[in-house]
Amino acid sequence: MSSVLDAARAWLAQDPDAETRGELTDLISRVETGDAEASADLDDRFSTRLAFGTAGLRGTLGAGSNRMNRVLVAQAAAGFAAYLIERSSGATPTVVVGYDGRRNSDVFARDSVEIFAGAGLNAILLPRLLPTPVLAFAVRHLGADAGVMVTASHNPPDDNGYKVYLGGDDQGAQIVAPADAEIAAHIQRIADEGNITTLPRSVGYANAPESVVEAYVAATAAVAPAPAGAEGLNWVYTAMHGVGWETLSRVLTEAGYPAPTVVEAQIHPDGRFPTVAFPNPEEPGAMDLSFETARAVDAELIIANDPDADRLAVAIPDADAEGGWRRLTGNEIGLLLGWRAAGAAAAAPDASAGVPASLACSLVSSPGLQAVAEHYGLDFHSTLTGFKWISRAPGMVFGFEEALGYLVNPGTVRDKDGISAAVALLEMAADARGQGRTIADLLQEFRETFGAFASDQISVRVTDVSEIAGIMASLRAQPPAVVGEIAVSHVDDLLRGVDGFPPGDVLRLWLDDGSRLIVRPSGTEPKLKLYLDVRGSSAKKARRRLEALRAGADELLASRR
Repeated sequence: MSSVLDAARAWLAQDPDAETRGELTDLISRVETGDAEASADLDDRFSTRLAFGTAGLRGTLGAGSNRMNRVLVAQAAAGFAAYLIERSSGATPTVVVGYDGRRNSDVFARDSVEIFAGAGLNAILLPRLLPTPVLAFAVRHLGADAGVMVTASHNPPDDNGYKVYLGGDDQGAQIVAPADAEIAAHIQRIADEGNITTLPRSVGYANAPESVVEAYVAATAAVAPAPAGAEGLNWVYTAMHGVGWETLSRVLTEAGYPAPTVVEAQIHPDGRFPTVAFPNPEEPGAMDLSFETARAVDAELIIANDPDADRLAVAIPDADAEGGWRRLTGNEIGLLLGWRAAGAAAAAPDASAGVPASLACSLVSSPGLQAVAEHYGLDFHSTLTGFKWISRAPGMVFGFEEALGYLVNPGTVRDKDGISAAVALLEMAADARGQGRTIADLLQEFRETFGAFASDQISVRVTDVSEIAGIMASLRAQPPAVVGEIAVSHVDDLLRGVDGFPPGDVLRLWLDDGSRLIVRPSGTEPKLKLYLDVRGSSAKKARRRLEALRAGADELLASRR
């Protein structure tokens, strides 16, 4: 414990934040009096370090090297600055920083731009709290070498994070290996030097003009101008206590869509997220207020963004669903939007530099997108999870992942974008409405055209992440011969780099009936995720096959815990 106490005292000496200093001072005092609970807490905070990887940083707010705080962010900013200078070939790098409405997001962003400016970079701060897609857009729009977004997206309220983008040849996409390890090494060097108070800072950074936001609004409105059927569309929107509404409302006005009925209790940014346990539209209960609002106004459609507006959720009326509303799965939305993009690409082919147009999705997303691509004669790419991979697919005109992430405008934003996706979805809804049809009718037409694809997910949240490693190790050591009553034909272990994928902690089980079960740890949360995909000749047969696969997956999981 003495080494942990030494680390805590050294941390305390450099911490500029009065709140975390007080938190840590109290904890050290309790440890010194022999408080076992405090000792365990201190050990958790300092026995390891919040790892910087391809998802940047993300963790719980608080004092310590294993928490998100001003010391850790200062180390990350200084390390990232050193990395950018190292790869700049003598030119002065430009980095743009954005932030959302979470606790300390604005503080972490200002710390970052001051440290970037102090390191001699051209540092630019977005004008106010804004959606993550605006930052991703700004990296390309401003010709920046890099971008940082301070957000924890849809994580629990006490979390925050640090997402990193690269410009130039990376076109404003999130970092991938080996950049993550190279940045992490610079951050570790700064941390080892042990005193962020000596890092040079400067207030000589620039504030981005409002014209950057205006350019994003114009580009996004151009994705899907309102068709004739949009007039009178009765829909509901929730920002989930996030930052999406101000920007989306401006896009709607410019694109010509009618204003929605908003969920008033969730429309303004609030880092406490008081009406939801988890500010994630996928979580049970998160959209209850939007369902309530939709019933009150007899809406045709619900659209939701997550707190930083990089994800999109959609719900439609459904007489068979509890409360009369059903949230579409991420795969259903992705297949609809992919169908829209494929039709447009086939009608107006534009293969840049000889690269054919393609659709792309993560390997855990519905195989239905490949069927769409083949139908329209487009290329298809399956990638590792995350838009850092999807956005790099050659010739991509549309990409998605089942976790409510959609990239509909790769010419301007190389990341998932819940605002442009919302506008594209509204266009589909309005077009259908003009023909006397609904989103439900479009889903039925999709099944009739491409087949009945059905997907499900089992998500297991753990308190001890070692449990996840144990399950994965067990499945690798003794792969199952059957899942339920269906034999496993073969297993792909992506740690071995299957099908050209970079190595990843993913197991893909193929069953004799063509079904698929994928198992992987979450990249951002303490969860183990199982992805189930089937295809049937009808929706009813696909549902039955999916129910059987889920029962078998539950049984398999129980046997390995």
